[in-house]
Amino acid sequence: MLGPYQPFVPGHGPYQPHEPGYGLYQPGYSPYEDEIPDPEPRALAIQNAKAYLMKSSTKSGLNLYDHLAHMLTKILDERPINAVDIIENISKDVKWAQFQKKMDTLRDEHEMLPTFELAEKYKALFLKGTGEGGDQEPEEEITDSPLPNVMETAFYFEQAGVGLSMDENYHIFLALKQLVSTQPIQTCRFWGKILGLEMNYIVAEVEYREGEEEEETEEEEVIEEGGKEGSEEKDEEEDEEKEDEPPKSTYKPPPVVPKEENRTGTNKFIYFVCNEPGKPWVKLPPVTPTQIVAARKIKKFFTGRLDAPIVSYPPFPGNEANYLRVQIARISAGTQISPLGFYQFGEEEGDEEEEGGAGRDSYEENPDFETISVMELVDSLSNWVHHVQNILMQGRCSWINPSQKSEEEEEEGEEEEKAEEPDEPQPEVGPPLLTPLSEDAEIQNIPPWTSQLSTNLVPQYAIAVLQSNLWPGAYSYAIGKKFDNIYLGWGHKYSPENYSPSMPPPVQTEYPSGPEITEMNDPTVEEEQALKAAQEEALAAAEEMDEIEEEEDEDEDD
Repeated sequence: MLGPYQPFVPGHGPYQPHEPGYGLYQPGYSPYEDEIPDPEPRALAIQNAKAYLMKSSTKSGLNLYDHLAHMLTKILDERPINAVDIIENISKDVKWAQFQKKMDTLRDEHEMLPTFELAEKYKALFLKGTGEGGDQEPEEEITDSPLPNVMETAFYFEQAGVGLSMDENYHIFLALKQLVSTQPIQTCRFWGKILGLEMNYIVAEVEYREGEEEEETEEEEVIEEGGKEGSEEKDEEEDEEKEDEPPKSTYKPPPVVPKEENRTGTNKFIYFVCNEPGKPWVKLPPVTPTQIVAARKIKKFFTGRLDAPIVSYPPFPGNEANYLRVQIARISAGTQISPLGFYQFGEEEGDEEEEGGAGRDSYEENPDFETISVMELVDSLSNWVHHVQNILMQGRCSWINPSQKSEEEEEEGEEEEKAEEPDEPQPEVGPPLLTPLSEDAEIQNIPPWTSQLSTNLVPQYAIAVLQSNLWPGAYSYAIGKKFDNIYLGWGHKYSPENYSPSMPPPVQTEYPSGPEITEMNDPTVEEEQALKAAQEEALAAAEEMDEIEEEEDEDEDD
């Protein structure tokens, strides 16, 4: 028969004071109050230790006993060299192998990691024209390709500390290759990258071959003419139906300024955008003067979705695709520069002088261009010129009189007499093409451009770098006969003061109050009776007068 339970005396068992389970054998504590413990102290200690190791974690649900068993099994199976040095990595691998995602019992959920999803998008960039990625013999003749050398441009901008990563530049290089192979493009250039809140925009500046965009413009004109004819028919029907109409307002809105034709002014180039390399390219619509004038009064962040609405005041006529196209035109007009003398005007246009002082709108590359040293490019802004036309306040590069009518409208206007003729607007004159940067206006004593060398340690191998302070994110470089421009930013113009939206116009004044429009009070009963009596008296007096006149006429006849 067993005697009374005697607690284990500390210091005589396998546990030391610093080990877990030591406190279980202190006097006055027993985990087995209702059970008879094992008489062997060592066996009892082993059971307690195993129970402690098998205690599950409240976070992961795993226990240390099984984890150590899996680790030892992995080590004995693989037998790595210096296992003690990589024990931590083995522990992580065992935990990752035991992790299982909760899945539906009916159908497993297909999980696509972001890395694999991005790799699938980039996979199409590395396929050749046949759709296979295998090794093929290079083509014999590869000439006159509009594809730009993006990697060379990235190399020079990297020296200036500007640009994207080499991987992203190469992906953009391949994306431009896809664009060139699918569109009838004559020239192509990587314009830059505009940042957005949700997604970014990669912008490509292209120029179609001759006669390629005429079909699209003809379709747009047909749609517009059809809409005008339909509106005229509706107006005639409404005029026939409504005979008695309330008075209409005599206000006439200002005439709409027509947009510039393709290959001229703000629509000289065509722009394609995509959110990431590998995604389809989207062609941006042409820009209109109304959109440019409205965009100068607002400031909006891009979202990365071309169909997103532009909620602003004053209201912008279009969605984010139109706003993006406007900002690209404004940035290009202010930041596209080149070394002095690289471009020149053609001989045919050299003797012509257009009216209004707008000057020439085209140029050609100078075959006799003499390179400018890097130090001269950095020291003087007069050695740089704008090779994109300036945008006037009207929203066009070349001014046009919107009130000027065509021959048909003039013939109709001659028949109608006009009491007042509106004053003709004064033509706007902007800086001509190839204007030096030294003539750019300052921004509250802030120079519009900052020039510097790419490195001061080895100046003999440095390049000239220019940074625009008017459009933060616009950079240019030049060395010898090589130069380029790029924009990497949010698409906002610098303003020394915080942006504040324009105030709404004042409330229209009320109509003038006068007796002809003032409503009179209703008369009382007494006033109505007195008026009636006075009218009867006047009628009786008139009848008496008529009778007297008739009698006098009869007497004269007799």
